[in-house]
Amino acid sequence: MARTGTTDVLIVGAGPVGLSAAAELRRHGVSCRLVDRLPARLPYAKAVGIQPRTLELWDRMGLVRAVLEAAVPMRGQLTYVDGREAARIDLVLPPEVPYGFAALPQYETERLLEEYLAGLGTAIERGTELISFGQDPDGVTAELRTASGAAEELRVRYLIGCDGAHSIVRKTLGLSFEGGAFPATYMLGDVVAESDWELPEGYALRSEHRAADGSTDDVLVCIPLPGAGRYRMSMMVPPELTAPATASDGVAHGLDGGQGPDLSHLQAVVDRLAPRPTRLSGLRWSSVFRISHRIVDRYGEGRVFVAGDAAHIHPPTGAQGMNTGVQDAVNLGWKLALVVRGEAGPGLLGSYDAERRPVGEEVVGRTVRHSTQGFETDPDDPRTLLLREAQLLVGYRNGPLSGVPYGPVGAPQPGDRAPDCTGLTTPIALHPFRLLDVLRGHPGHVVLLYGPEGAELAAAATEASACGGLLPLTVLAVLPEETAEETPEETADGTTGTAGAAEADATGSTPPSPPPDLGVPAYRDAAGEFARLYLPDGGTGFVVRPDGQLAARFPLGGTAAALSGCLRALSVPLGNPSAAV
Repeated sequence: MARTGTTDVLIVGAGPVGLSAAAELRRHGVSCRLVDRLPARLPYAKAVGIQPRTLELWDRMGLVRAVLEAAVPMRGQLTYVDGREAARIDLVLPPEVPYGFAALPQYETERLLEEYLAGLGTAIERGTELISFGQDPDGVTAELRTASGAAEELRVRYLIGCDGAHSIVRKTLGLSFEGGAFPATYMLGDVVAESDWELPEGYALRSEHRAADGSTDDVLVCIPLPGAGRYRMSMMVPPELTAPATASDGVAHGLDGGQGPDLSHLQAVVDRLAPRPTRLSGLRWSSVFRISHRIVDRYGEGRVFVAGDAAHIHPPTGAQGMNTGVQDAVNLGWKLALVVRGEAGPGLLGSYDAERRPVGEEVVGRTVRHSTQGFETDPDDPRTLLLREAQLLVGYRNGPLSGVPYGPVGAPQPGDRAPDCTGLTTPIALHPFRLLDVLRGHPGHVVLLYGPEGAELAAAATEASACGGLLPLTVLAVLPEETAEETPEETADGTTGTAGAAEADATGSTPPSPPPDLGVPAYRDAAGEFARLYLPDGGTGFVVRPDGQLAARFPLGGTAAALSGCLRALSVPLGNPSAAV
């Protein structure tokens, strides 16, 4: 068996979750190898829904533009019961949310992530399978079988299993995977509905037939895909295609390798349940699939972790699965990067399970409830329900990394998602920025200091910058919108005018006045959006984590103490970061 050199992290499975884990590690400068047993990307539109929160994470990476150019918008869903329209859901989010809902076939999502990763110098090792692994206090030894059939022994510091519902990583670790399976079997097809379809652009369709006892005995779900009239359709499988589950591990979940439906099978369901008749064509692929709901008892052991379907599986209701897995990967990725680089202690990795397993448990429970009882039975108000489906309410307030709450009721607190906002200006740019624009390109923690011009803000900027020697920090200042009256000035012809009036005549708007020199980049909250969404209590500081969650919120006078608290949470011995290796 050939023995190869070490790398920092081995990632098993090159679906959207494994690709996202590799992308997050590589953008933090950590070496990794990404292996997948399949010889090529599968051409299946399995996971198609992309949530607004996932787009925010991809924005931070610099990937989101490519996704937006390839995806189609998801504007809502129409629900029919027994041929009558029963409900209409319009996916309208608050104006400060930067991205809406989108649909993109999984193979396209994987292609874009693969291209992004290639730009960082890492390629998928196709046809390479993990056979076994063992770990000790210093690392993990993995046995691989390469595409040529050769055996390879690889030594790594950490291993991440993103290898799906039948994960060899999960099984080797001995993690439990408790849950159950849905008795019904379904079929999927990627098809074109001809021009007489008449479904509003960007809307999904759910059409049900109810039995005498009120249960659903027939269903058609259509999700729009890129391409004229193209949809991913799912429905109950006819008896002639139903086969007993054959998974050797008892996890009946995912695509079935047996006979898939042909166009006539799909057409028969559309003829029964579509609101208006339509002819199907252009079948790209089809398959039978089964649904289980399970979650592991822990997201890792020692130096080995699981993410995505290897950790949690559930109904596809609300398009939560892939998006939850991507957030698993990003959460784990930045923490592993800090530990591998010696900028945080290995104890930080325990926060992965502490933060993400409660999220997984909530998603599994919610999707099972929505699948069996319907969205209309959800106890939350419509706004909260929509924000939760968009995954904008995912938070870690009770997690081990969240600092002490501070500020008024209703203000975003440590553990919450850091809200985006618009209207941030500089004297040179002639257009405002969003906060996501400012954060993009900064892979580490970002400290945002908000306050009026003055000594307090300058002192806080100095204290925050001094902490950058212990942990990679970007320090930025945000100043309140200008409210003072403009100062009259004498013009060249002896009349009085207003400072900046000439500039306003030339450009159509008055440029913002320059912020004071604080020793750090500064932006002005010209639209008051930052203040409205973050609710600062006077001079207030915030720490934004690499995954876009708040790590701390504090008064500017307590900047040094708050950042020291963040460092302690990351297990960094103050003054000696190398000791955390």
